[in-house]
Amino acid sequence: MPPIDTNHATVIGGGLAGCEAAWQLARRGCRVTLYDMKPAKFSPAHKSVHLAELVCSNSLRSNDPHSAVGLLKNEMRRLGSLIIKVADQTAVPAGKALAVDRDLFALNVSLAVDLHPLITLRREEVTDLPGQPRAPVILATGPLTSDPLAEALARFTGGKRLYFYDAIAPILFSESLDRSVVYQKSRYDDGPGDYLNCPMTAADYQAFIAALKEADYTPLRDFEQPRYFEGCLPIEVMCSRGDDTLRFGPMKPVGLEHPETGVVPYAVVQLRRENRSGTLYNMVGFQTKLTRAEQQRIFTSIPGLEQAEFARFGSIHRNTFICAPELLLPTLQARTGPQLLIAGQLSGVEGYVESAAMGILAGINAARMMKSREPLAPPPHTAMGALIAHLTETDAAHFQPSNVNFGLFPPWEQKVPKRLRGQVRAERSAAALAAWMENHQL
Repeated sequence: MPPIDTNHATVIGGGLAGCEAAWQLARRGCRVTLYDMKPAKFSPAHKSVHLAELVCSNSLRSNDPHSAVGLLKNEMRRLGSLIIKVADQTAVPAGKALAVDRDLFALNVSLAVDLHPLITLRREEVTDLPGQPRAPVILATGPLTSDPLAEALARFTGGKRLYFYDAIAPILFSESLDRSVVYQKSRYDDGPGDYLNCPMTAADYQAFIAALKEADYTPLRDFEQPRYFEGCLPIEVMCSRGDDTLRFGPMKPVGLEHPETGVVPYAVVQLRRENRSGTLYNMVGFQTKLTRAEQQRIFTSIPGLEQAEFARFGSIHRNTFICAPELLLPTLQARTGPQLLIAGQLSGVEGYVESAAMGILAGINAARMMKSREPLAPPPHTAMGALIAHLTETDAAHFQPSNVNFGLFPPWEQKVPKRLRGQVRAERSAAALAAWMENHQL
């Protein structure tokens, strides 16, 4: 790691989060050095020499202000986001989504960063973390962090709290479950238990297995190897080992007799509460590489899930991220070293917009630290606050990265009609963000 200039903040990583963090520091009058290893070295997914390269889709998802991600974009606009500003400038027709000309987008972000008088761009790889920096350091190297820096981060985090392959099961909105079919019970417990259970007959199960065998799957990318953990196998891999493998694995019905009828199902799909408020439920053991369309089709054939709405689809891909509930403060500072802030997908969020949003917060807080001010956490009723709650309040044993969704927000204090929920969330967020920005002179 090059020497840290005490008069400069340091940002490592020139992706969306890193560029956003550097921009937020600079627009607050702080000098910042931004490191990016391109063009001397590329990750397996990157091809362009420009900063802020979009390596997957060119879409930043919905621009509807009453959707969770549209709400997050509007918060970012209020906070002077470089990424959203350039996305708006380079947008291409995409219905209600904000999609961009990805080459023009990366070029314009690169020019904005490179031409800012307070930002020094250094094109070199950083392979280690500073020991005791005297100025803030923001680590925003993304899900494909280079091996040397990942190893340094593993040492910093204690190794076991750093993940390289991301096995994600789908998450469902609680209100979309059919409670006349789904029943509450933990295995062998006499009481109601902590899990929800979707019971399947032999015919239900056999149809489910047949659908899995014929389904379409998302292919691995060239640099991804199918290195699955035996304790966390994709459901399609388990299915390939025999028709009854799932029924003796995550879909085992033993000890899950119906509390009213006493009937033991042939197989069962268990749902585990994802958050304290109970607005989201995780499909236990259902990590998968099924396409999203196939997950929608096959999983809604499960009894009790016919009308299920997905807050997040399942996936398995390479993804370096930390166990944020153990390692991060709500300000994105590392618990063991508050001069280090972690932003972007490395912090445990998913998605372009979410990554950039964490870059904004890290940049704001690094600037405040440079000026001897207390770092901040965003209000809980904002989309940014909901993401921070996911990063810092989720059960560490079950933590997985997430996109922003309304299930991460605080529960309703009173009943709100479903058709008005997005609007009410947006209004509440706008008021909370405005008050926060005024109180802290942001």
